[in-house]
Amino acid sequence: MPQRPETLKNSETELQIFRVRAFLAILVVTLLTGLLMGRLGYLQVAQHDLYTTRSENNRVRVEPLPPTRGLIFDRNGEMLAENRPTYNLTLVRERVDDLDETLNFLIELLALPDEEIEAFKQRSRQRQRPYQPALLMSDLTETQIARLSVNRHRLPGVEVEAQLLRYYPDADIMAHALGYVGRINADELKSLDPGSYAGTHFIGKTGVERFYETELHGEAGLRKVETNARGRVLRELGKNDPVPGKNLTLTIDKELQMLAYELLDGRRGAIVAIEPASGDILAMVSVPGFDSNQFVTGISVENYRGLQQDLDLPLFNRAIRGHYPPGSTIKPFLALAGLREEVRTPSTTINDPGYYQLPNDSRRYRNWLRWGHGRVDLERSIAVSNNTYYYSLAHELGIDRLHEQMSAFGFGQRIAHDVQSESAALMPSREWKQARYNQPWYPGETLSVGIGQGYWQITPLQLAAATATLANRGKWVKPHLARKIGDTPLPDKLPETPADIALSNDGWWDDVFQGMEKVMTGEEGTARHTGEGLDYRMGGKSGTAQVFSLGQDQRYDAEELEERLRDHALFMAFAPLENPQIAVSVIVENAGGGSTHAAHLARAMTDAWLLEDETPDVEEVRETLEQDDANLDG
Repeated sequence: MPQRPETLKNSETELQIFRVRAFLAILVVTLLTGLLMGRLGYLQVAQHDLYTTRSENNRVRVEPLPPTRGLIFDRNGEMLAENRPTYNLTLVRERVDDLDETLNFLIELLALPDEEIEAFKQRSRQRQRPYQPALLMSDLTETQIARLSVNRHRLPGVEVEAQLLRYYPDADIMAHALGYVGRINADELKSLDPGSYAGTHFIGKTGVERFYETELHGEAGLRKVETNARGRVLRELGKNDPVPGKNLTLTIDKELQMLAYELLDGRRGAIVAIEPASGDILAMVSVPGFDSNQFVTGISVENYRGLQQDLDLPLFNRAIRGHYPPGSTIKPFLALAGLREEVRTPSTTINDPGYYQLPNDSRRYRNWLRWGHGRVDLERSIAVSNNTYYYSLAHELGIDRLHEQMSAFGFGQRIAHDVQSESAALMPSREWKQARYNQPWYPGETLSVGIGQGYWQITPLQLAAATATLANRGKWVKPHLARKIGDTPLPDKLPETPADIALSNDGWWDDVFQGMEKVMTGEEGTARHTGEGLDYRMGGKSGTAQVFSLGQDQRYDAEELEERLRDHALFMAFAPLENPQIAVSVIVENAGGGSTHAAHLARAMTDAWLLEDETPDVEEVRETLEQDDANLDG
């Protein structure tokens, strides 16, 4: 076999290959070193300011300072809404290592009930900007604070903050008038200014708390603090103080408000009192009330369900949203409408046989006194509350003129300046019925409206405002709840105040007032027993609102009906006649005739306001009402 030639080692070639590889290695290392040095130079020089700021922010943090919410007082300086110190639990998500684990640990640590766990977790996601704390719980107990303090090392990003919390000393009595504040929810976060509400966890939800939210809230401040690596505050470096909210002085008189609440004595109803000359709402009570403090910190599911399922509807503000037929309380207004439209004079009389019939109609629209009142003029029609007179008047006016004249007194409209969620109720018209039912208006429906029944619906606030305008002889002063915002009084002329009501003969006011005075003091007055012993001149008008309609030949018998099917009792009044200082509307649901139950409450309210040295005896009023109820039950 031929042998292969032996390969000789070529040292020169190997050396050349080594040199090439070494050069390439040095080149790569040089390039990488150059890139590294260039990057370091870029970061240290070109980006010096940026990373200095970022580094500083890891040590220095800017925190929002929520403003102190303005206080709310009554007209005499009595506290209605204050701020008390409390401790809240907050969480900054960016400083939490494992959010789910932290939340589960807090739920276990605080022993939260099952129905509150989901809301607790949801609140951890509600905030306006990064590094802003989310409010998890308010008004922590001492036990909860102690548990959180012991486990603080296990809860990075979780803090217990001292803060002022809204508190209502007379929550049940003032709940519907004041409203309440509550936690800011996700929907509200989208519309709020992040700067103004930085650090703020609560916002006005209802009532004046909501209407005057901007004024009560104030402006947020800022503070710069130094923190450690775990985000704990070491010291404060600087601060811009927040601007506290303005205090709000209301027109409400606390004592009168409490009296109205006590007079209703737990019965479903509402009382509204207005000072005619100024439009000040002196009292606005809806019963039953509720503890509004529960809503500040977040009401439990169980308690909220209880309020919702309560048959008496404590969350429903009857004073501004309750819709009731006005009944005979509107007869003075209708009498003025007849005078203004010149279809009647004060001396015009009609004969009342106990009923009224439309031309070519066999149906009888009955007076409450089945055998009738005989000859009736304007003054007597008000005093005895004669239905036949107003059936006839309504028919002569027609629904179009009737709607126009009653709208002038504010019926069917939102008439208050700063009453949140006020209802317009309903002043029916031909156009309304066509749009609502696609049906024409019938003459018989006009007669029902003529005695405050049928489609006509009012709120107690509307009735009080109309009564105040009547007492002012047609001068409109818009009702309002705020008297001063900070040190600035509300202007005398409020926007969108309705036009004044003018009569071609000013003496007509006196004719109507005399009829209303005879309601209280006349021999035939429907509320003459309530008017006994009056120390001032008072005009009033009772009303009875049907809960359901009776057939033509049926008679109302309260004894045979369930309590909730009985008529509502209404009363409107103002006093003194010569210089009105208070106008009142009262409605007590299912209490029967307004000339008894509701009239006593209206008399007690006017006594309390006009007679400074005499306080109405609530127990005495209650005894009278109990006797009325006994008579009602047979």
